[in-house]
Parts: sequence; C-alpha cells; structure tokens
Amino acid sequence: METKNYSSSTSGFILLGLSSNPQLQKPLFAIFLIMYLLTAVGNVLIILAIYSDPRLHTPMYFFLSNLSFMDICFTTVIVPKMLVNFLSETKVISYVGCLVQMYFFMAFANTDSYLLASMAIDRLVAICNPLHYDVVMKPRHCLLMLLGSCSISHLHSLFRVLLMSRLSFCDSHIIKHFFCDTQPVLKLSCSDTSSSQMVVMTETLAIIVTPFLCIIFSYLRIIVTVLRIPSAAGKWKAFSTCGSHLTVVVLFYGSIIYVYFRPLSMYSVVRDRVATVMYTVVTPMLNPFIYSLRNKDMKRGLKKLRDRIYS
Repeated sequence: METKNYSSSTSGFILLGLSSNPQLQKPLFAIFLIMYLLTAVGNVLIILAIYSDPRLHTPMYFFLSNLSFMDICFTTVIVPKMLVNFLSETKVISYVGCLVQMYFFMAFANTDSYLLASMAIDRLVAICNPLHYDVVMKPRHCLLMLLGSCSISHLHSLFRVLLMSRLSFCDSHIIKHFFCDTQPVLKLSCSDTSSSQMVVMTETLAIIVTPFLCIIFSYLRIIVTVLRIPSAAGKWKAFSTCGSHLTVVVLFYGSIIYVYFRPLSMYSVVRDRVATVMYTVVTPMLNPFIYSLRNKDMKRGLKKLRDRIYS
C-alpha cells in the first residue's frame, strides 16, 4: 500500500467531528451556532461594559476584558470550522490549515490560563496586601503581565507546531475529533512519536502547570489570610470577590487536566471530545454569565452600557 507523507503533500485531513450520524448534524449545527453567538455577544458586552465605565478601569477588570477577548478568539479558531463541517459532506481541512488551527488554539488557550493566573495574583495582592495594591498592580505592571502571557503562549505554540510539522502522516488521515488537537493528530503519525510525546508532556507541564500552581499558591495564601479575619461578614466579603474567578478556574483547568495530562495510550475519543467541548465552547460561553450574575460592579457596568445604547 502506498504511503503518503502528509507533512509534505498537499493532501489534508478529515475531521470526523462530534458525531458521524447524519441525522445529528443539523441539530448539532444549531446548538453550537447558538453557543458561539452567545459566547461572542456575551464577551463583547463584558468588554464594552468595562471600557465604558471608568469605575471598572481597575487591574481585575483589565485582565477580565482581555480574558473575554481571548475567549472570543479561542472559540473563533474552532467553532466556525466545526459549523461548516456539520453541513459539509467532505469535512476536509488542509495540512497547513490544521497546523494553523493548532497554533492559534494553543496560543489562545495558554494565554487564557496565564490571564487566569494574573487575576489570581490580583486577588492575592488585594486581599493579603491591600496597602501595597496600587504599587504592585499599577497599569505598567499589568501591561507587562499581559505581554508576558501572550509572548510565552505564542512561543509555546510555535514550538509545538514546529515539532508536529516534522512528523510523517501515513495512509489514515482521519482525525477523530472536531478540530486539530495535538493528541488525535499524534495518533495518526507513522513516525516514532515517543520522543515527541515526552517533549510535549514535559513542555506542557512547564507551560500549563506554572500558571495553575500560581493560582493554587495564591488561593492558599488568600484562605490563610481570610481565616484570620475575626468577623464572619468580613470573611464572606473577602471570599465573595474570588467566587467568579474560582468557578472559571475549576471549569477551565478541570477539563484541560483530564484531556492532556495522560499518556497517549490512555486517550479516549468520546470522553475527550466531551471534555474538550467543556473548555473550548462551554466555559467561554459561561464566563460572561459567571462574572456578571454575581458581580455588582459588572451588573452596574452592563446597566450603564444598556442605558447608553437605548438613550
């Protein structure tokens, strides 16, 4: 049988998507179109509300507005192609298109994780060291944290994509996923991927675990500080400022850890698709609701934005 090296040919891959059942394609299209529109509209409203209300021009909301922007980019890399494939019979993505999708997916996902870590640092300083908050979290430092988050994430993505581009892909070019993710693409390679897997696991641990450990450390410090507050009302007030962020962290990192921090031999197509949908589509859609429903400042900002639009 003839073997083709897809890393050097013009042939592409076939994305199987969430389901191969023809009867489910249109219902899935409608569901994910609604979810994508909710994600885009919800996150745009968060950005506009923060921009239009001077009282929200603080480090926490600076990071939140950038998180909302990254969530829009994050879902746009994946969902539009998924929607096209729901209504298409071919479901083809070019080799270059696959690598480009993989690059931007990882770049935006990693930036999300670093922004969540930056928001955890903001809460840490606000609760544990409030007298120095204006000095530590001044605009220049926040901008440097944002630029650092983007730079590290894009360098990580570039390294991973360059590593993937060196692999050969033989005979089977069917990706059992709804986008070009690392694990399902590695499964197709006829090259020896053991070294690639080791490098990917090690480098992923360094890049993804660093912001996660930062979040864990920040919340441990916050818990210790809050427990020292004598009044129950004071404790609740301090914890309430962290509730929305902590909810997003659990949703985002819970599914990521499940999908990526396992050997390739333990990869399960169906279970990993569901977990991947959680952090690629569901979490970005829920973020605006999580940050606005329990946040008085965001509610006020959204109300002010609404009044401006209808005035």
